[in-house]
Amino acid sequence: MVRHGGKILSDQLQRLGVRRVFSVPGESFLAALDGLYDSGIPNIVCRHEGGAAMMADAYGKMTGQPGVCFVTRGPGATNASAGVHIALQDSTPMVLFVGQIDNSLTDREAFQEVDYRAMFGGLAKWVAQVDQTERLPEYIARAFAVATSGRPGPVVLALPENMLSASAEVADLRLTEHVSAPPAGATRAIMHALGQAHKPLVIVGGPHWSRQAQVDLQAFAERQEVPVATGFRRQHYMDNHHSHYAGDLNVGVNPRLAARLRVADTLILLGTRLGDIETQGYTLVDPADPQKVIVHVHPDPNEIGQVYTPDVAVVATAPAVLRDLADAEPVGNWADWTAEARADYEAWLVPDESPGDLKQEQVIKWLSDNLPDDAIITNGAGNYAAWLHRYFVYKQHGTQLAPTSGSMGYGFPAAISASLEYPERTVVCLAGDGCFQMTLNEMSTAIQHGAKPIVIVMNNGRYGTIRMHQEKIYPGRVSGTELSNPDYASLARAYGGHGEQVTRSEDFPDAFARAQAAGTLAVIECRVDEEAVSTTATLSDLRR
Repeated sequence: MVRHGGKILSDQLQRLGVRRVFSVPGESFLAALDGLYDSGIPNIVCRHEGGAAMMADAYGKMTGQPGVCFVTRGPGATNASAGVHIALQDSTPMVLFVGQIDNSLTDREAFQEVDYRAMFGGLAKWVAQVDQTERLPEYIARAFAVATSGRPGPVVLALPENMLSASAEVADLRLTEHVSAPPAGATRAIMHALGQAHKPLVIVGGPHWSRQAQVDLQAFAERQEVPVATGFRRQHYMDNHHSHYAGDLNVGVNPRLAARLRVADTLILLGTRLGDIETQGYTLVDPADPQKVIVHVHPDPNEIGQVYTPDVAVVATAPAVLRDLADAEPVGNWADWTAEARADYEAWLVPDESPGDLKQEQVIKWLSDNLPDDAIITNGAGNYAAWLHRYFVYKQHGTQLAPTSGSMGYGFPAAISASLEYPERTVVCLAGDGCFQMTLNEMSTAIQHGAKPIVIVMNNGRYGTIRMHQEKIYPGRVSGTELSNPDYASLARAYGGHGEQVTRSEDFPDAFARAQAAGTLAVIECRVDEEAVSTTATLSDLRR
């Protein structure tokens, strides 16, 4: 059957099981929009390409399948690059389709012309331009395969408008499913290394995780009596109530967990790359001289040995390896070491009281104690997230959406994507005032498409993280970190949602109940004392 390129594209997406795409429309891909018209694939029309790409990233995180995003050429692509960077650093499968100029005009600096191979070369796993209509299925199938193989990540395909509008007769392709299996002897090698340990620490992170992986991880920890720490913003990989959970290796890490990582003599790294956040800038584990045995399980052979040279290397997904490890016979007894790690975590949960009438630690504890176990929590970047990481207790896999890339503005688009994917679940976005303002225009997207996340805005009138560093290095010399903010509650109502402001901790539960009852997008603005800059220090403390 002869079809135009946009129809070939949409049919291929159907064949690959795509259930939703995110876009900001552009004249460069009108044929693709026409193809989507009767495809049955919902097109979530966004207000900014950065927000659209972040929603696609969140979809990829939740489903393990590539999040699909369409943007136009030039400024559309540059705006979307923020989401591509997140997908790269977070190992999230994504396919970004970029409308491109008529390819007969290439290299004349035509209107909005960009060389996308050069632009996205360091931000994506693969970048290509489809110049022949009949090759669309080939390129799209390859894009999905690359996005999901090895270490998942983003792929960018440029689509010249004349190629999309042209017609061709070509068959659709299907994606071959690859099953990861641990190499022979992997379990034996891992257990041998663990059996020689005196102070082992399991660290989990990276892609491919699932609820079954959480079950297997906990079974492995119990049988071997070993402590488990999660990587940065991967806390939902293990039930934080579990007796073998030791905490997360984040920016504001528990000092006792950091010390435990430093003195551990054996690290079992499952899926994680063990980056600079987890190691505090590679100071807790020196790449040149780790002084510990390292077992590294990762699906991409190019990641193993890139920073740390492992004593045991296993090329496989962590969940696949854990299926075998969960049933392995015990090889040692580290019950006391594990109990100490757990006690350190529980002590870290005891709050340091922050200043002001609205205390973030009380708000987060209330959420942790009262939200359903399957509630999805999203956030972007900012000091407000330190309270979330420290005091929220995650119970189930699939309940945390947060950028390991440290991107501001991520939490709200991610919450919209989560609410669309799981309309029956409670979705809560925690945001700072600076973070929320970067993508709050997507409130219009939420209302249009029926997403109903509850946004909690911690408003301290500043870029808090930068102010904290500024006060440490240049005390009292405030420059470039103050914010003039809108009335967030009124703004939410103007978009058609629910909005209110809270100034005292004790008023938060009732405000949250009203937000839930509203059944639509809701924003709760929490007025935070300007002295509250971290979970362990005030603004005045930093100036002393």
